[in-house]
Amino acid sequence: MGSLDDLTVLDLTRVLGGPYCTMLLADMGANVLKIEPPGGDWVRRTPPFLHGEDEPYGGYFQSINRGKSSLELDLTDPDDRADFLDLVDRADVLVENYRAGTMEKFDLSYERLHDRNPGLVYAAIRGFGDPRTGATPEQDRPAYDLVVQAMAGVMQINGQPDDPPTKIGVGIGDLFTGVLSAVGILSALHHRERTGEGQFVDTSMYDAMLSMCERTVYQYSYTGEVPGRVGNAHPILFPYDAFEAADGLVVVAAIGPTQWDALCRAIDRPDLVEYREQSLRLANREYLTEQITDWTSERTVDQVLDTLDTVVPCAPVQDVADVFEAGIADRREMLVDLPHPSTGESATVAGSPIKMTATPTGPKGRAPLLDEHRAAVLGSDRPQVEARAQTDGSGDSPTEDDS
Repeated sequence: MGSLDDLTVLDLTRVLGGPYCTMLLADMGANVLKIEPPGGDWVRRTPPFLHGEDEPYGGYFQSINRGKSSLELDLTDPDDRADFLDLVDRADVLVENYRAGTMEKFDLSYERLHDRNPGLVYAAIRGFGDPRTGATPEQDRPAYDLVVQAMAGVMQINGQPDDPPTKIGVGIGDLFTGVLSAVGILSALHHRERTGEGQFVDTSMYDAMLSMCERTVYQYSYTGEVPGRVGNAHPILFPYDAFEAADGLVVVAAIGPTQWDALCRAIDRPDLVEYREQSLRLANREYLTEQITDWTSERTVDQVLDTLDTVVPCAPVQDVADVFEAGIADRREMLVDLPHPSTGESATVAGSPIKMTATPTGPKGRAPLLDEHRAAVLGSDRPQVEARAQTDGSGDSPTEDDS
């Protein structure tokens, strides 16, 4: 049994940040009911697929919606709306990631739902936050990961010095915001346990990205200088970089004086010990990079690791195929096989990064088919589900245009 198995979460989110938040809660045992508009979450039709592009069940959807139940509800339909409000009355948490004001259009604002269920924790994930916690002109704008990485300064510090600003490869603007939203939800639930009152939890993608850039904030405040791009290196620590080996790349992070001494001994360069102070290493970064690279480039990745692995923090630069082969992910239960609902054929998704001893975590099962759990949750079959699914999410319920 998971630590959150007594909680019911209404998940009105789509795309990545919101579903990742509720996925974390589901992995910890919460009963997550994914409320989908007519036609379902459009991410269902995002590749890759096991059985062709006509299949509304892609890997993207499977990965971040595992362990959830699905209900297809049109919030403008009187019967569906009544079912939804009944679920609100019984829910502990509601999570949505529409633009500010979208739920108000359907008379489903936080205040309206709070009046029905004062203990409800209502969590909103938005690009630029909600007016309830701090109004900005940007709150009417749609936002995705790329947008907030650009605006919050993430892209400006990512990439090589002579190259253009570059976004981080994974959707960190969504994923990190989802994690922070889950933290906020759990904090609000703790407050409810003490007081009985729910509250509004606002997590902005822009705020999340700015908080992740905490180093650039204090650097600019202290020095008045805008931090630039340094590639794989670190602006104030050395060596903390990727070095070329004969057959690949190895990262080395020997940042303390003792680690520097150990590195110098390991590569048989006792003459470099004189640079043990960080300020000296930074002042001579280019020269020292050349000296370390001269040593690593004459050896294979394995040879470099055999020498350095017990001496200083280091690692090979791996791709996902290497991760599958390496074994550590299997031992940590970070590669989990989930079945396809039609054929039973399995595909692998990333496991839960949160491990607990008394209440184990992890996917409770595959992602749901659209409206799969109507009978189990509401006690009724879905009329005309196939006809309504053909709207493909383009009805009057909130859609991706409200992101």
